[in-house]
Amino acid sequence: MKVLPVPLIRQADEYTIKNEPIADIDLMERASTACFQWIKSNFSTEIPIQVFCGTGNNGGDGFAISRMLLQSGYLLKIFITGPLDRMTPSCRTNFNRIPDGICHFLTALESLPLPEPNGIILDAIIGSGLSKSVKGFTEKIIHHINSTAVPVISIDVPSGLFCDTSMRDLKDPAVIRATYTLSFAPPKLAFFFPENDSFVGHWELFDIGIHPTFLNEAPVTNYMTEVRDVRLILRRRGKFCHKGNFGHALLISGSTGKMGAAVLAAGACLRSGAGLVTVHVPSGGTGIIQTAIPEAMLSVDAAKDHFSTVPDLSAFQAIGVGPGIGTDEQSARALKLLIQESAVPTVFDADALNILSRNKTWLGFLRPGSVITPHPKEFERLAGASGNHFERQQQQRDFSVRFQCFVVLKGAHTAITTPEGNCFFNSTGNPGMATGGSGDVLTGIITGLLAQGYPGSEACRLGVYLHGLAGDLALQQEGFEALIASDIIKNTGKAFQFLYGKF
Repeated sequence: MKVLPVPLIRQADEYTIKNEPIADIDLMERASTACFQWIKSNFSTEIPIQVFCGTGNNGGDGFAISRMLLQSGYLLKIFITGPLDRMTPSCRTNFNRIPDGICHFLTALESLPLPEPNGIILDAIIGSGLSKSVKGFTEKIIHHINSTAVPVISIDVPSGLFCDTSMRDLKDPAVIRATYTLSFAPPKLAFFFPENDSFVGHWELFDIGIHPTFLNEAPVTNYMTEVRDVRLILRRRGKFCHKGNFGHALLISGSTGKMGAAVLAAGACLRSGAGLVTVHVPSGGTGIIQTAIPEAMLSVDAAKDHFSTVPDLSAFQAIGVGPGIGTDEQSARALKLLIQESAVPTVFDADALNILSRNKTWLGFLRPGSVITPHPKEFERLAGASGNHFERQQQQRDFSVRFQCFVVLKGAHTAITTPEGNCFFNSTGNPGMATGGSGDVLTGIITGLLAQGYPGSEACRLGVYLHGLAGDLALQQEGFEALIASDIIKNTGKAFQFLYGKF
């Protein structure tokens, strides 16, 4: 799914209204119905609701949702944050559909309403088109809402939030701190960055039927990967396939005290479907691998405790390097030699990235199409600091273009940038996956997919989605706190079955 900037969101609505065709008020009704149904499914009619409506189309959504809630028996009080003569036509139409005695116009001369005990607040003050900070009376209203202790539901975006630029440098910005944000597809860029989490809360995305022709032709560089995208990528196996059809992966991983990383990466690589997996480990770790992963073959390093020698690479279709290798000087020299000799797609993770960050001139020698999988601090060590997450995304995009590599920046919405400058945000995964070894599992999965012949972009997008989906399935059994990296591996098979539509 494409992620549109605000100017294209406006154009998308206008194109849909003209070419579906559908009246503006009816498109608003479609969006409001989706929000109403979500609220009805999640909150009892016994919960009192205060609705704050602006005078633009976001306020029109609020009035429409309020009408539907009233008709379903909810107890509502509606507060209007601006004068009647400033209402857009569709906003005024939906305001006129509200029964008398429900709405109250707020003024700067009166006290703002206190929240209802055990109630909720519905925020429909300002929509996605905001380009400057909220000031004046509306700013006061937003800070008042934020001072309450009740859940807040924002419609489309939290009022006051910039969708395409950062607010990090603003001191105490007037932005609703929503508990839930009910938004309309396509998603807004701001939703994908940690700096906005305290504003956006948990967000839901509703398809309101934006015209597909516009979406297909809209020129964008940001996307969100959904299940339908990865199902198109996934390759089905033929009846007469054998292990030779699915590639031979090499994993260079492990050192004294960190052999678990090699076990996790190898297990994930096998579960991702690689036909053969060889693990290159220090001689002191051979017994661990042969016991823990009997399906994997071994390549034994000359050193007992760390990575020091590059094996013969001629048999492999993909290489993953870094999990648990340490940063010994011999390991650094061996990594440099690997970069020079590798002729197949290679995934660089963990300590391999730490070595690269100390030897940045080596980045220019990476094979085009290489994959790096940093967490934010590892990426900062490679590319330098950034002022906010919007800047960091551009920095990541520039890094991919400059070095013609795929950057898999791990996080709540893992972002994959490509050598062409595109960015794909992932839509699976959960906070329970924030545990040691989770990244080693991802390295194994992507390496296994590359070995099977998936192109770099497909291997990264499918691998990250699959990794997150397996984590989501593990969460159902383990919960956030008890989920560990090996649980992700155990649920990889179920994740594949889900993608194939088996359950």
